[in-house]
Amino acid sequence: MTAPVSPASTSSGTPAAGAISQDELKAQVGRAALAYVTPGEIVGVGTGSTVNKFIDALAAIKDQIRGAVSSSVASTERLRALGIAVFDSNEVEELGVYIDGADEIDHRGFMIKGGGAALTREKIVAAQSRRFVCIADESKLVQTLGAFPLPVEVIPMAARRVMRQFEAMGGVAQVREKEGLPLVTDNGQHIVDVTGLRISEPVAFESEVSQWPGVVTVGVFAHQKAHVCLLGTPAGVRTLQFD
Repeated sequence: MTAPVSPASTSSGTPAAGAISQDELKAQVGRAALAYVTPGEIVGVGTGSTVNKFIDALAAIKDQIRGAVSSSVASTERLRALGIAVFDSNEVEELGVYIDGADEIDHRGFMIKGGGAALTREKIVAAQSRRFVCIADESKLVQTLGAFPLPVEVIPMAARRVMRQFEAMGGVAQVREKEGLPLVTDNGQHIVDVTGLRISEPVAFESEVSQWPGVVTVGVFAHQKAHVCLLGTPAGVRTLQFD
């Protein structure tokens, strides 16, 4: 079986917002996400610059929640610095809501995630949650996934083999580096970033690539898609429902 892809699009999505900064758009959706937090529950918290705005907003109601399950060391440190308790995911049976950003999201709620290298833990916490609320600025909304480089977490010894499989599809793959060396994830693995793919069937694509030997997690979130997306726009927060 060949994973369903087609040549990459030249479009990069919606143009950037005008007078309102991207940082303020992120802050808007971070605050708006508080409406999906149920008092007395433990909240699933993702990773990234947009999520950082949510964490900052969450601190204002920290006395109303039990705490959080975090998808990364960075988010855990930020939560604890603000006085929010962080639970290990194994201590919690189920989460009511998981709030996280996306590198791309389409009009069906399918996403590409992993720009912050936390995709494996993000997918674990998403699977543990009844509802996934995506928070993003409007530039992340696309017709078809693939303009953003697709992150794939891999066991280091399999990196070259996985890269060849993507190259056979027409993609261009490279190991993500940090300070001249392969980036090491919170799980001790490497990230392969793939460009040149247009992912027209995200569910089938995620299912196939997830089975490749050496792949820990592919950054397509189709089985753990968003149920709601809060998009920051110059006109305010736009809510997309995918339930």
